[in-house]
Amino acid sequence: MLKVAYLVNQYPAVSHSFIRREILALEDQGVSVERFSVRPPPANLVDPADLAEAKKTTALLAGGPWSAVAAWVAAALTGFGAWLKVLRAAVRMGRRSDRGVGRHLIYMAEACLLLRRLRESGDVRHLHAHFGTNSAAVAMFARLLGGPPYSFTVHGPEEFDHPQELSLGEKIAHAAAVVAVSEFGRSQLYRWIPWSEWKKVHVVHCGVDAAFLAAGPQPIGEGSRRLVCVGRLVEQKGQLLILEALAALAAERVDVEVVLAGDGPLRPVIEQRARELALGERLRITGWISNEQVRHELLACRAMLLPSFAEGLPVVLMESLALGRPAISTYVAGIPELIQNGVNGWLIPAGSLDEMIRAVRLALAARRTELLEMGRAGAAAVAERHDAGKEAARLRELFGGGGASSIDGGRQLAARVGNHEL
Repeated sequence: MLKVAYLVNQYPAVSHSFIRREILALEDQGVSVERFSVRPPPANLVDPADLAEAKKTTALLAGGPWSAVAAWVAAALTGFGAWLKVLRAAVRMGRRSDRGVGRHLIYMAEACLLLRRLRESGDVRHLHAHFGTNSAAVAMFARLLGGPPYSFTVHGPEEFDHPQELSLGEKIAHAAAVVAVSEFGRSQLYRWIPWSEWKKVHVVHCGVDAAFLAAGPQPIGEGSRRLVCVGRLVEQKGQLLILEALAALAAERVDVEVVLAGDGPLRPVIEQRARELALGERLRITGWISNEQVRHELLACRAMLLPSFAEGLPVVLMESLALGRPAISTYVAGIPELIQNGVNGWLIPAGSLDEMIRAVRLALAARRTELLEMGRAGAAAVAERHDAGKEAARLRELFGGGGASSIDGGRQLAARVGNHEL
């Protein structure tokens, strides 16, 4: 049986359902997965599946910082040459980063602790980290200390905003493979590595599970005038722009309501702005809710609204389309790879209030038959590109081959570059 380990900075978390689905889909295909989280999970978990995952996950720092310090010292005593190599890498990366050398020495200590846990857990053949930030640094340091080959998934947008500060090129250089969740994401990684390394970069989409795929597109309720935005309440998601659009439509007596399904640091600002605009019952904020509650909110809406300024490829768009709800979103990152303007949703320029209002009007004016047709097109696109089981099979091949096999044409592309065919 193939045994792999997963590493995330904090897992499970309310916004990481896609990681949980990926792990469970791998296990359904016979892969044994050890879960590791640098920090213990947050206290705001509400989804039963997340609570179950928390019981299966080992938090590296659950024993306190001294456990990491002890592992750091032990690694120096048992393999000083490798330890010194990693120390130099940590200092070099720390000087490049806005997080500093001290933080990277902590990552090194976490890697020493992770390596101890991996050896205790048995024959782990591969380590996979999510996000190209600190979890990828810990995975890289563990590899340099003698740990298993590693790969990591880059989601964006943080990695795309700060590739040099994150030493993204160095992390890729030591990795067996790197996963991007969209073609756009792959293109951004190509920018920071030599073409000879391009063969390492593979596209594996985030997926949705049977709870969404099996249901198929669901009919939209008669007279529904509700739009829903699912996601963390943060600047990059564009929720404040939604409020401005809602106020403009209210002034014109357009019948529409919006649900913001989620929570986050921007919530006080959003609530204050909603009071200033006197939105009243036109706006509802749910706070963190379970996957089943998200599904309920999507089924009760007319369309998804996600006017993001920066993204990777949001899983909530996949969930919305899988249930037959077209989406209004932006020409950002990997979103146009899934949303086709006028086919399964409406694409607008990021930051444009006028274009958002126009798209909302189109969604409200569309006949139910039109919406149903768009919903069917969206569900078909998700079934083809974002089935968690199919994408897990691609990862299984990648992990089983140690990154040597090309699962999406990366090797052929690198060969074409070498032969100057591009």
